[in-house]
Amino acid sequence: MTTGELSQWHASEPDNYLPPGLAAPRPWQDGLDTPYWDAIERNSLVVQYCDSCDAHQWGPEWICHRCHKFDLEYVEIEPKGKIYSWERVWHPVHPALQASCPYMVVLVELPGADNVRMVGNLLGDPLRPITIGEEVEAVFEHHKDVDPPYTLVQWKRVGD
Repeated sequence: MTTGELSQWHASEPDNYLPPGLAAPRPWQDGLDTPYWDAIERNSLVVQYCDSCDAHQWGPEWICHRCHKFDLEYVEIEPKGKIYSWERVWHPVHPALQASCPYMVVLVELPGADNVRMVGNLLGDPLRPITIGEEVEAVFEHHKDVDPPYTLVQWKRVGD
């Protein structure tokens, strides 16, 4: 596929960015991350917050990363951030992603949550240049036609 064909394929993507054939994500059996999955199903982004030391954290843990207390809750945050780092993936990590390469993986820093960072895909043309610090916003990708249904958080540039 040529560069132009790749750009055209990504520009005409279906509503769901990820192709079928990947394993569906599920909350951990211990329930630790269930509030996160429930929130993104409602188009809301949450991270953990420690009431003892007023710190946000991601990923989910039973104990605060900063003060080591068990005083955590999930709080809603603004689903916007800035690109902290990125990687253009040319070699698929799963056979179902073969036709999707290249794609962009970003590490998004969330200023509204003590700058914790979250990984996700960047939607749009995967060959477009990336700028560190570029503003992005969450896109909630609902997969309702599978059993069980699930939702993923993807990212897009603000203004796209």
